[in-house]
Amino acid sequence: MKIKSIIIVTAGVLFTCSSCKKTFLDQIPYDQISSDLAINSESDMQTALNGAYASLRDADLVARTLPLVGDLMADNVSIAAINSNRYLAELNYSYTNTFANALNTWTDAYTAILSLNNIINAGIPSTANSSQMKGEALTLRALMYFYLVRLYAKPFTTNPTGEGVPVVLSYDPSLKPSRNTTTEVYTQIENDLNDAFTMMTNSSKNSSYATKYVAKALLAKVLLTKGDYAGAKTAALDVVNNGGYTLSTAGNFASYWSNPVPVSSKLETIFEISTDAVSGVGINNLAYFYDQSGYGDAFCTDDLYNQYSATDVRRNLIVPGIRAGSSQPIKIVMKYSNAGDPNERDDFKILRYADILLILAEAYANTSDDVNALIRLNQVAQQRDPSFGGYVSTGATLKNDIIKERRKELAFEGDRYFDLARLNQNVVRVNLNNNYSSNTPLTLTTADNKRIWPIPQSERDANPNISQNPGY
Repeated sequence: MKIKSIIIVTAGVLFTCSSCKKTFLDQIPYDQISSDLAINSESDMQTALNGAYASLRDADLVARTLPLVGDLMADNVSIAAINSNRYLAELNYSYTNTFANALNTWTDAYTAILSLNNIINAGIPSTANSSQMKGEALTLRALMYFYLVRLYAKPFTTNPTGEGVPVVLSYDPSLKPSRNTTTEVYTQIENDLNDAFTMMTNSSKNSSYATKYVAKALLAKVLLTKGDYAGAKTAALDVVNNGGYTLSTAGNFASYWSNPVPVSSKLETIFEISTDAVSGVGINNLAYFYDQSGYGDAFCTDDLYNQYSATDVRRNLIVPGIRAGSSQPIKIVMKYSNAGDPNERDDFKILRYADILLILAEAYANTSDDVNALIRLNQVAQQRDPSFGGYVSTGATLKNDIIKERRKELAFEGDRYFDLARLNQNVVRVNLNNNYSSNTPLTLTTADNKRIWPIPQSERDANPNISQNPGY
């Protein structure tokens, strides 16, 4: 792969168009090291790594935008009639090449990548500790590219040789890269995760840190997204057999979700981005966007709510109620229940064990092993609904059942839209009880240019080597 060097444009955009919201640029946070300072010791590396973890909790990354739009652009979530005017473009597919969220997410992701590149390329002598930190940085870089290539490029499963996003692996402000192919982006992601798995040795860290099996779990998800079912099965089995993770039971499911802090028990959570009282995101938290005492704009669609049986514990995290300040009946999302905390504490879950089991089920189903696919599918479904007798389907019906179970299990975590994208399926919204207004599209076909976001125009103005997506 031709390695591209990072451009200064992305970082520069932060100063020209985001000064009103990026207050962290005015001073170096307590847990960061400036990206233009050399990393000369393991202590410097640790400080830089802490800062890289912190940067991922930005509101336009995993703190709110990424997990929200993955449901909002699909059929799981809608926006109330009375709202704060946030995320309406994603709901209505009305984004343009000057779309602010596309710019902010792009900029924040590449800013994080810049910091991670400095860690990965630091000339620190190789020790178990420095290798662990570089492995963690490789995992986070792979995660950022995974988000970017799914938002700004056509799915690998439909156009692997199409334009992806620029792959930038080192800092050089004099170069302005063009876009790598989608295949090249995924190759880099896989290389990073495989290298990270080899480099990391510390598996005792809590769920807010990348470890060997975080890298392996993310690899399983990446390979599933590519349609590499044999590879996804191998990676997911490694996590299941050697990672030591367990599912939460029906009885502790609610308490699992109400816990706002990382876990060391390997119960359910494989990886999450943690907040703290010093550098949390406050009202920019995803929880605040669902909470009726906060913005309360987003709510669960009735179509999704109706997928759960009355005995499914996941349904208990969706509560029928009234939109604050109006008479609109809605289904209130309670999966993030700590919005009332003074620090808006709810960690942002990136990978969970249930996801890996469902990846394994889908991989089995697509490699002609329905028996094992049913075992893994029912392992999740019957744990969540003790009254459910289990799926008995085969073939195409079984594959559809797995996708339906993914929709129910991973709701409000940002996966639904990306599942539809990788499977090349239309978005079809069911408008029950006026969940959608008359001007909100109920269908987004696979041929629609709005299936992917535009490359930010300000980025293209500064770097003419970056081409635009069709339709923008």
